Amino acid sequence: MAYLPEKIVELSRRVEKISNEKISSIVDINQQAKYLSLNARIEAARSGEAGRGFAVVANQVQFVSEQITGIADALKQELAGSIADLIRIGEHTLQEIRGYEGRRLSDLASNMIETMDRNLYERSCDVRWWATDSSLVDLLSSGQGERHASERLSVILDSYTVYLDLWVADASGRVVASGRPGRYPQVMGADVSHAEWFRRGMATGSGGDYAALDIQCERLLGDAQVATYATAVRAGADRNGKPLGVLGIFFDWAQQADAIVRSVGLSEEEWSRTRCMLVDSKDRVIAASDGQGLLKERCPLRNDGQARGFYDNADRSMVGYALTPGYETYPGLGWYGVITQRARREFE
Repeated sequence: MAYLPEKIVELSRRVEKISNEKISSIVDINQQAKYLSLNARIEAARSGEAGRGFAVVANQVQFVSEQITGIADALKQELAGSIADLIRIGEHTLQEIRGYEGRRLSDLASNMIETMDRNLYERSCDVRWWATDSSLVDLLSSGQGERHASERLSVILDSYTVYLDLWVADASGRVVASGRPGRYPQVMGADVSHAEWFRRGMATGSGGDYAALDIQCERLLGDAQVATYATAVRAGADRNGKPLGVLGIFFDWAQQADAIVRSVGLSEEEWSRTRCMLVDSKDRVIAASDGQGLLKERCPLRNDGQARGFYDNADRSMVGYALTPGYETYPGLGWYGVITQRARREFE
């Protein structure tokens, strides 16, 4: 079944077309009757007294034809005005409802990205807190205690199941402790000195700073999709202490993001024609409710510099979007929540 306002407009235009066609047919037939009446009167005049009775009939036909013409003209004018009003009302109603739907999609997109931001804010807190753990500081200060530090990271992972792994790299960029050496044996001893998270973590200005990276696949974790956070482990766990190395934490992006984009409050009918996405500042699709195009597909928005809003595509699908507002001390990375929704199926 088509969406009611759309169907009202569609039917109104159909009625307008049909009525115009039928009234035109009436006018054409009536015009033919007038010609017949005129010819009949001419023949009656030629017949003299014998054609007088026929002339009376011809005159009556002319009279009826004129009445039909008047009725057809009035009907056309009245129908045209009423149908135009109906189309105008239907289009206005449709515009209002589409506006409501667009704002709703934008609100849902905003809620989606805000939920993720609150989640990632906690990750930014975790990395700064855990970097002050004495086992990590002692390891990087003395060069001893790798086993103890790894066991400590493992204990943390037992409680914080949203992470794939936690790594500690020394100042040279060699991984000297990890939380899951059994699952990821290739991590221990790996050289990560050229990794962005390591370089940015070492460059943090104080213990209150951290590096947050866009989503990427981490080779040492089996090419899993991760959101990586890093900060320096500092001498004496002091906020302004010398950087001794870096703690990198790897958030299980695929599983956590998928849960968020699939939990948007839509009806079963809406889900059949809707796609919910998280899109990064480079227009990459980094999460999608249909699981397609992750980290490969581009989704440029026609947002005209607006932080949130909606618009219609040429195929009558609607796009609602919202820019990350950040949360607390986490400013966000310029990501968007995006929801695309196809129009309701037309009446068959």
